[in-house]
Amino acid sequence: MTDSTLESCPLYHSRAILQIGDTVPDFVARTTQGELTFSTLRGHWVMLFSHPADFTPVCTSEFIALAKAAPQFQAMNCALVGLSVDSLPSHLAWVDAIRERFGVSIPFPIVEDPSMSIARAYGMLDITAKSSVTVRAVYVIDPEGVVQAITWYPPTVGRSVKELVRLLTALQRVAEDDVLTPEGWQPGDDVMSPAAQTQEAVAAAGPAWFMSVQTGKSV
Repeated sequence: MTDSTLESCPLYHSRAILQIGDTVPDFVARTTQGELTFSTLRGHWVMLFSHPADFTPVCTSEFIALAKAAPQFQAMNCALVGLSVDSLPSHLAWVDAIRERFGVSIPFPIVEDPSMSIARAYGMLDITAKSSVTVRAVYVIDPEGVVQAITWYPPTVGRSVKELVRLLTALQRVAEDDVLTPEGWQPGDDVMSPAAQTQEAVAAAGPAWFMSVQTGKSV
């Protein structure tokens, strides 16, 4: 993202942090798989995730796990996109080192953001921050380009890829029907109906009107 593109981004000037329900800002950037215009991923679910720095232990463990889980995300029509403030040469060297040392190829693009403009526009990095270390942010974006979930972890704690898969599965399940997923929900588990909103509906549903369970099978 160029400085001129950053200046045109309303989130930059409002100092707002991207929130659930917002349409994500578009950007054009270099990646380990060529130039990416982010809006070209519309029509797919997207998981955009930042990491504090290349060649660091926690980030390496996350990227190895994400690479191994990439076929699951692909089967769910979800594109993975990594990002850090490191340069493209750094990304390329890190990806190659992971391949040589651990025998794992990184199949998704990693965006370079040395100006920190994308990180700031998305709220991964405070607009006035002096340090270039981003939080471990994840933005789950639906096929229309709308944020459906956000997670933030500190640089010291790694994310669970299994939980990211579960989160995506749950978001896709509730997008299918007017249902909710309860605590710890797993694919195939029962789902819940939204709570009744009228006296008549409450009376018809009975004492458990605020926690109505229905079969977990999707329609």
